[in-house]
Amino acid sequence: MKYGESTFDILYLVFAILTGILILIRRRNNNDVLMGTAALVLGIGDSFHLVPRVLNYFIGKDLTWYLGFGKLVTSITMTIFYILVFLLYKKVYDKSDKTTKNIGMILYVLAALRIALCLAPGNNWFTGEGSILWGVLRNLPFIAIGLIIVFIYFNVRKEDRHLSRLWLYAALSFLFYIPVAVFASLLPMLGMLMLPKTVCYILMLISFLRKQKGWEWIH
Repeated sequence: MKYGESTFDILYLVFAILTGILILIRRRNNNDVLMGTAALVLGIGDSFHLVPRVLNYFIGKDLTWYLGFGKLVTSITMTIFYILVFLLYKKVYDKSDKTTKNIGMILYVLAALRIALCLAPGNNWFTGEGSILWGVLRNLPFIAIGLIIVFIYFNVRKEDRHLSRLWLYAALSFLFYIPVAVFASLLPMLGMLMLPKTVCYILMLISFLRKQKGWEWIH
């Protein structure tokens, strides 16, 4: 299991970071900048957690602190990722109406609340002693962010063929993520749900590649 999961994690990180770099190198507009930045934020952010996780399989050193720090960083960068996905929605679909501005304000408040809750000492990130209470508290605003992203992209799913399934990938990623974030400390086997969650992120990044002109051959 350790070899399969480790290989998958490494390939995912390489793919996410390279996707961000390639999109930014080939950037032609603000859409490309947002997609490339989002991919880099996702890949680099996840590396803080996945690299110690992979190393934990192969070295004898106690990496509890590094794993906890990585989870903290990833929790914040995942939040930033979805804010960038919202900004992409505004650009791609040319949304500047009052409703979209109000949605943006709600998302920014939820993101700030999420990050503040993630930084609270009650999370016990560095000791490995997970708290169900804090797992619920810090993820409530994150779930609200996810619901909003799914809703707005679902409403425009027929307007852009490259991003038409983004709502579905986001919805599935949250369905796989929530049980892990809240209950993994009690039932470690739930951590396996992070694999299909990661596949959803890969599909989102493939959507970004397809959206950028010149990558239409990717299906």
